[in-house]
Amino acid sequence: MSQIEQRGRIARVRRLQHGLAAATAAKASAHVQMLEGNDSRLGEMRRGMQANQGVTSGASLAGRGELAMRLEAARHSLTLTIQSARAASTLRERARLSARRDQESAEKLERSAARAARHQAETRRTARLRPRLRKSDGDAE
Repeated sequence: MSQIEQRGRIARVRRLQHGLAAATAAKASAHVQMLEGNDSRLGEMRRGMQANQGVTSGASLAGRGELAMRLEAARHSLTLTIQSARAASTLRERARLSARRDQESAEKLERSAARAARHQAETRRTARLRPRLRKSDGDAE
């Protein structure tokens, strides 16, 4: 396997690795956004649990109070999950950036190997075209 083929293969592998890392980072980011959206909806639902104006029964108030308390508990437990998801998303993004650096390095090495091969081929071609001096047999009469 020539150096160009080897470098090309490495570059292809690095492109695949970057693609996988990018997909994983995007999935982690989407997960964070989904959790933050859920947190926002829980907050809106909690704010909607305000008592209505006018006459209401005690059972209705107790039910609303219980539901509001459960919504707050859900939001509180979701906070730790969001923090954990953000940390995971940050790690995935760092892995993506690292994979991108590796990909760019591999592509640079591939281009360098191709350039060196072209230069070597050109040197060989011009060497064949240069006139060569023949050695004389020593018969100079």
